[in-house]
Amino acid sequence: MDTNAYERPLILAPVGGAEQLKAALRTGADAVYLGAKGFNARRNAENFAETSLDEAIAQCHERGVKVFVTLNTLVTDDEFSALTAELDDIAAAQADAVIVQDMGVMSLIRARYPELPLYASTQTTVHNAEGAVLLDKLGFKQVVLARELSAKEIRAIQAASPIQIECFVHGAHCMCMSGACYLSAMLGGRSGNRGLCAQPCRLNFKLGKKERALSLKDMCLIGHMDELMQSGIHALKIEGRMKRPEYVAAAVTACRQAENGEKPDIETLKAVFSRSGFTDGYYTGRRTADMFGARSKEDVMSASAVLPKLAALYASEPQTVPLYARLSVHIGQEAELFMTDGTFSVTAHGPAAERAKTQPITEASALKAIGQTGGTPYYIDHAEFGMDADAILPVSALKAMRREAIADIAAQRTAREPYKNTEAVLPVPCPHTAAERIALRLRFDSFAQLFDHPDAEAIILGVDEIIAHEELIDRFGERLFAELPALCFPEDMPRLREKLIRLQNAGLRHVTADNLGTVQLGLEMGFSVHGDSSLNILNSHSLELFESLGLADATVSFELKMNLIRRLGGNMRRGIIGYGYLALMKMRACPAKGENGCGGCTGKNVLIDEKKERFTMLCRNKKYAELLNSVPLYVGDKPYGGVDFITLRFTTEPREEAMRICDMFVNGQAPDFRRTGGLYYRELL
Repeated sequence: MDTNAYERPLILAPVGGAEQLKAALRTGADAVYLGAKGFNARRNAENFAETSLDEAIAQCHERGVKVFVTLNTLVTDDEFSALTAELDDIAAAQADAVIVQDMGVMSLIRARYPELPLYASTQTTVHNAEGAVLLDKLGFKQVVLARELSAKEIRAIQAASPIQIECFVHGAHCMCMSGACYLSAMLGGRSGNRGLCAQPCRLNFKLGKKERALSLKDMCLIGHMDELMQSGIHALKIEGRMKRPEYVAAAVTACRQAENGEKPDIETLKAVFSRSGFTDGYYTGRRTADMFGARSKEDVMSASAVLPKLAALYASEPQTVPLYARLSVHIGQEAELFMTDGTFSVTAHGPAAERAKTQPITEASALKAIGQTGGTPYYIDHAEFGMDADAILPVSALKAMRREAIADIAAQRTAREPYKNTEAVLPVPCPHTAAERIALRLRFDSFAQLFDHPDAEAIILGVDEIIAHEELIDRFGERLFAELPALCFPEDMPRLREKLIRLQNAGLRHVTADNLGTVQLGLEMGFSVHGDSSLNILNSHSLELFESLGLADATVSFELKMNLIRRLGGNMRRGIIGYGYLALMKMRACPAKGENGCGGCTGKNVLIDEKKERFTMLCRNKKYAELLNSVPLYVGDKPYGGVDFITLRFTTEPREEAMRICDMFVNGQAPDFRRTGGLYYRELL
C-alpha cells in the first residue's frame, strides 16, 4: 500500500452497549465497533438489537464517527437464514463496514450487499503479507492484524498489503493467536470462534513452579503512539467490548492525549483494568516472562478509586460540531434562521416579526436563544444577524427555529445512500456424494515416526523433515504432502519460499496449509494445496469459497458436529481428523521461556490445569508453541461419514505406538487408552 502520504489513524473504540457508546462518543473516538444481537464474537455483551442498532449508528454518524459492525463468528449451514436477516438489519442501519471471520459469511455479504465494505477480523489470523494479499482477492478492504506482531513486522505487512491495515493499540492479550484457539470449546463446549469464550486460559495452568502460565498482561502500545501515527496504519483498535464504560473512557482519552502530544494518563488506565500491569512485548519483540500476568485483588480494588473520575469524563455531551448561523428578522416577514455545518445547510422559518412597543430584539438576546445547544454535539461558532432595529420576535419562536434547524442538520448528517440489496441468497449447494471408501491420511511430527499403510492416500510431514530426507519424494511420489507451518511470520516467509522451491524442483507437488498466508503462498507457487482444520470451515459456503480459490480439498473444523459435517454440500473433497492430540492453542509467547530465554529447554513441556489434567506443549522451531489437548481424539469405533478422507495426526507417539493406533483405527476397534470424541458428538455453543 502507498505509504507516501499517511492520514492520521482512527482511534477505534469498543462498544458493548449503550453506556459504552456514550463513553466512546464523548471522549473522542473516531470510530466504534459493536455487535448486533446474534453473530458476533462477544455474544455475552449487551450488544444492539435492530432498533437500538439504528439509533446507535445514527448517533455516531451525527457526530462524524464511523461504525463497524461485527459479524465475526463462525456459522453453520442452518444459521444462514438468521444471519441474512441480521445482515439486512445492519445494512439498513447504514453501518460503515462489517467485520467478518467466516469465509462463507463473506460470500453472503459480497453477493447480497456488494457495496458494503468488508473488514477481516483478527480471527482470520492474518500475520503476514500473503494473508492480506489473499483477503484483497476476496474483496476485503481492511484487515485487523494479529496482536502478536512486532513493529517491524507490522511495517513489513503494511508496506506489502494492498488493503488497509488495522492494529490493536490497547486491551487484553489472548494467549493464543485469535481464530486458532479451541481451548474453551474443547474444555467446556463454549467456542471462542462462535463468540462464547469462557476464558479458561485465565485459570491456574501450572508449568513447573510457574502459576497461571497461560495468562498474559494486557497490551498497551499508547507509549508508541508517535511511531504508530507515522506507520500508515488506518485504525488503532482498543480491545474491550465486554468491559465497563469507564474503561472505554479511560482508553480513548489516553489514546487521544498521546495523539495530541500530551502525556497520556496511563496510571488511571491501569487502575481501571489491568492484569498486574501492561506489556508491549510483542510490539517491541521482547517476548519475555515479563509479559505474563494475572488479575490480582489489588487490580480489582484500584478500579473503585478511579471510577467516579472516569465517569465524569463522559457525563456531559461535548460540543464538537461547529455551526455557522444567520438570523433574519424583518417586520411583517417570516423570520429565517439559516444554519450550516460546512457541508449541510438548512433554513428554518418562524412567525412574522412585529414592531416592538417596548424592548426590541437584540443580537445578544437572539444569540442567547439560538445558541442554547446543550445536550447536542453542536455549538454556534459564528453568527450573523440581519434584523430591523425595532422588530420583536418571541424567544420561544427563536428557540423553536433553532431546534428545527439543528434537527434538520442532524437528519442530513445521518442520512446515507442506502446500500444496494441484490436480494441474493446463497443457494444451498448440492448434496455431497462422499467416496464409498474413506481414504486414510497419516500425518507425522517427525521422520522417526514415519510408516506407510496400504490404505494411506497421503503421507504428511513437515517441510524441514522432508528437506532432511528428500528421498521421501521419490519413495512416496504424489502421496507425499508437505505440511506448511501453522504460523509463518514475515521474516520467515522468504526462507519458507526458498525451501519450497527446492522441494518443488525435487518433485514435491502437494502441501497442506493451515492459514490464509500459506494458502496464498502455496497457490501462488503452483502447488496442489490441501486446506487444514484451522481454516475454520464450518459451512458449505466456506467450502465452496476455498474450492473457488483453487484448493484441492480441505479438512473441516473439528468444532463442527458430525451430523452437520454429513450435511455439508458441494463438490470439493473434505475430511476430518480421526485421531490425534489436537492443538488447542498456537502461541507466540512461550510460557516455558525463562530469564535465560530458551536455554535448557527440550522443546517439550507439560502444563497442568486445576483438574490435574496434563497438556503437552511443543515448541515449533522456536517460532511458536502448540498446546495439545490432554487426551487424544479418537473416532475409529464411532459413526462418522459424509467425508472423503480422514487424517490420523501423530505428534508425540513413538513409531510403534503410532502403528498400533493406526491398525486399531482402520479395524474400527475401541481404543485401549483414554480418549475423547471431541466436539463431533456433542453440542457446541
